[in-house]
Amino acid sequence: MRRLLLPGLLSLFCTVPVRAQSLPVLPQNPPALRWHEVRTPHFRVLYAGGIDSAAQRTASRLETVHGPAAASLGVSPRPIAVVLQNQTTVSNGFVTFLPRHAEFFTTPEQGQGLGTVDWLDGLVVHEYRHVVQFEKARQGVGRVLGPLLGDGALGVAAVGVPQWFFEGDAVGNETAFTSSGRGRIPNFNIGLRANLRAGRHYSYQKAVNGSLRDQVPDWYVLGYFLTSYAKVHYGQDVWDRVLDRYYRFPFYPFSFSNALRRTTGLRVEDLYALTMHELDSAWRKQPRLAGQPPVRELSGQPEAKIFTEYQYPQYLTDSTILALKTGLDDIPQLVQLGHQGQQKKVFTLGQQNIPEMLSVGGGRAVWPEFRQHPRWGQQVYSELKVLDLSTGKLRRIGKGGRYAAAALSSDGRRLVAVRTDESYHHALVVLDVDNDQVISVLPNPYNHLYQQPRWLPDGRIVTVALKKNTGKTLQILDPATGAAQNLLPWANVNLTNPQPWGEYVLYNSPQMLTGPPHVGAQPESVGMEEGEVRSEKVEVFESESLPGVDNIYAVSVKTGSTYQVTSQRLGAYHAAPSPDGRTLAFHDYRATGARIVEMPLNPTDWKLVHDRWPQDTPDLYATRLAAAEPEGRRVANLLDMPYLADLPNGPQLAQLLKLPEAAALRYEVRRYSPLKHAFNLFSYGVVQSPSGNAVSVGLRSQDFLNTTQAFAGVGYDQTERTFSATGAFSYQGRFPVLDADVTYGGRDAGIVYQGKTYRDQWQYARVTAGLRLPLNLTHSRFLQALSLGTYFLHEQVYDYNLPVRKATETGPNTPLNALQTTLSYVKQRKLPARGVAPTLGYTFLGTWRTTPFGTGLAARQWAAQGSIFLPGLASHHAIRVRAGYQWQDQAQYQFAPAVSFPRGEGYTNFDRLRVASLDYNLPLAYTHWALGRWLYVQRLRAAVFADFAQGNDFRGADYQYRYRNAGMDALVLFNVLRLRTPVEAGVRVVYRGAVGTWVVEPLAFSLRL
Repeated sequence: MRRLLLPGLLSLFCTVPVRAQSLPVLPQNPPALRWHEVRTPHFRVLYAGGIDSAAQRTASRLETVHGPAAASLGVSPRPIAVVLQNQTTVSNGFVTFLPRHAEFFTTPEQGQGLGTVDWLDGLVVHEYRHVVQFEKARQGVGRVLGPLLGDGALGVAAVGVPQWFFEGDAVGNETAFTSSGRGRIPNFNIGLRANLRAGRHYSYQKAVNGSLRDQVPDWYVLGYFLTSYAKVHYGQDVWDRVLDRYYRFPFYPFSFSNALRRTTGLRVEDLYALTMHELDSAWRKQPRLAGQPPVRELSGQPEAKIFTEYQYPQYLTDSTILALKTGLDDIPQLVQLGHQGQQKKVFTLGQQNIPEMLSVGGGRAVWPEFRQHPRWGQQVYSELKVLDLSTGKLRRIGKGGRYAAAALSSDGRRLVAVRTDESYHHALVVLDVDNDQVISVLPNPYNHLYQQPRWLPDGRIVTVALKKNTGKTLQILDPATGAAQNLLPWANVNLTNPQPWGEYVLYNSPQMLTGPPHVGAQPESVGMEEGEVRSEKVEVFESESLPGVDNIYAVSVKTGSTYQVTSQRLGAYHAAPSPDGRTLAFHDYRATGARIVEMPLNPTDWKLVHDRWPQDTPDLYATRLAAAEPEGRRVANLLDMPYLADLPNGPQLAQLLKLPEAAALRYEVRRYSPLKHAFNLFSYGVVQSPSGNAVSVGLRSQDFLNTTQAFAGVGYDQTERTFSATGAFSYQGRFPVLDADVTYGGRDAGIVYQGKTYRDQWQYARVTAGLRLPLNLTHSRFLQALSLGTYFLHEQVYDYNLPVRKATETGPNTPLNALQTTLSYVKQRKLPARGVAPTLGYTFLGTWRTTPFGTGLAARQWAAQGSIFLPGLASHHAIRVRAGYQWQDQAQYQFAPAVSFPRGEGYTNFDRLRVASLDYNLPLAYTHWALGRWLYVQRLRAAVFADFAQGNDFRGADYQYRYRNAGMDALVLFNVLRLRTPVEAGVRVVYRGAVGTWVVEPLAFSLRL
């Protein structure tokens, strides 16, 4: 579940010290969109733009899976809203209960993980299972907490359920209810297979908490196998029984593991050990076909102790290769690898949208990158970046476009790219690189999905993987005429990465075509005669698989014969023939990361694929999961049918096929007004404030489109034992964000005046309102954000009877009417997973506060502070140099500080304040230390710093004070109770040079998301 692009970075400089802006900025769509909703018995599908057909289809699919996909957990979920996000090119989807709804991002992914299922159908099956999982929490303690927390009770009750269960169970659901699904795709689990083959049997603690040294399976992979093992060995309803026990009372350590033990006799550690043993035993039985020439690893990629991958090779010359390098130590970058051991960094990518391919032609390289609209977070483009490899010049092609996989012609002058528009229509587009113009858009009347196109050497014909609901094929087509020829029969086979060479097209596949053909009635454009388009019956073959192995195959364009090219034990991906045609490069896998290897390219060494593939390795879980679902096959058949309403004779075909569930049913469509639905109460009773720093009694509201947030609550100050009532509102549906905050509360405080102690209780009222403009400017490897905000603050106190007041508090008869304006900018290079602090970049924060209205208290302040980030002496060492200046006129009132004060000191107001600091951050160790089931330590790091400040106060005599502090932070990144999200905490030791004393301070917990 990804969130683009800079939510944390943007919020870094969007705070105002007058206690406003507690409501975060969320991603929105452009306000000009006209929204509609499709209503069904159990769903509301919200959508905008010309995506009506896909919205109807999605609504129908959701109704199809509503009952069957929930049966194994024994619940019937309440109706829920689903938002189709079609302004973004990010491939994603999620379900949340804050507020309770789902979002489907409608751009399909281009990689291996898509399988043969329609993108939206896959989201329906996977994400709806999350709806079912959350609904399961509405029992036991979850039912009791509902009146106190609203839908937030679901998250509280489920806090002990490991994340691997949620994602793994959903992957199992998509595997059981579709003909594809990630559980059937070898590339999905290749990292785990590599670990087991290498004898890397990690502990359960390491597997669930992660590592900053090694590759460990993510929640999806680990969870799929753990949940599937339990279903296969203990019954399809095993997790229904486990969760029933868990939700009776989940609030004690390891309650989920104990519920599993009481149900199956296994703790989670036992389940993990047995699953890994079964997988290891089965995968080691996979046969390796003899006869492949030995492969040679390129010497330019040294064996790393830290997980590092080299993928997607493309030959530059017969002896050099361009590849993508990624890993825990590196942000994504293009590197040049050679036979003589050289590795040369070519270019560091930005927000890359790598569709599991690269392309090189005419001395250029191309890849897609995301580019978010500066203001509208849901409007994310995917543009093509073309790099001149000789000059290093970078060009943007298709500005503001929606391009995914792209390939250059051999002369580098033309591009062919896949595009999915806002209406969920897929197309192949040919572009001119030199003038950035669209040459042609190929017709696609049946809206099949194109994947990973490549030019044939003649630069006239394109080969592409083609997907429809009944399967995939490889196709060659002529962009000039639209004439096309299928190279393979349609089949439920995950064909990817076509690469032409000579009379062959190389491609990836985990399966081969088998069995006798049957005749289908789908019209196709076949043949390669110019202008020829004819409709004929197409032979569609069934398929069988050898689970767990992707290899490279070749199909002859002339004869249709198919050959096996590689027989790598774990898999071989992304074939790339050398310019002289003598060698073939591809990447394979190992536990330390993918590597680029080469082998001779000689068709006489290839193995002709006959009509049946050996079935020596059993399918561990996918077949049994599907068989255990009573409605699974019926649902899979319905999901795999073409959407008949999109065809001209859809209703007639539906009648002939006698499939009323797949007929052209259209649900009611209504206009949807975001303003009319702006207030959507989702949490009430005991709620957490939006700023996350207090618990109140009140309510929270947020609409499904993220335009309006509201919070109202009553809080309690435990120090002064007083109550306060707060209301906050943020409207984010227009270019500037409008915020308002009202607080009325009590104070109970004392002062010492002229040797006596005075105490009083009084009330205060505070109103804050203003505008802010948060802009995301990221377009390269540097994360960039700009924020401008202006706020009005009014504060008044009542019944104040103390003889004096603090200069930082409003007086009894003199209200504060102030304006505050802030301008912030940040530019920082992206961090790799092992990074501890930015190593390149800078920030700026300017603040101006004044009381211009001539009523109440008078004060003025302006300040500026900037930081520069530089690399340190070793990898992941980082230097920060910071300096700031603050000026203020504080005759009647003192604003909060606008620059950083020396660490170890309490803030003191000065008329003039100059500050500077120097920080050196460094990692100390990356560990896998475990304290039983309670604690898991991943990293130790430290920071040494020196702070300097000079304060001048001109009230009365000219007074000057100097600070010279030095210190060190020691921090530990760790997981507690096996929760996957780590926290970081530590201690700070400061030497106060001006007074010669030491200060020791705890460093509060911070989440590393």
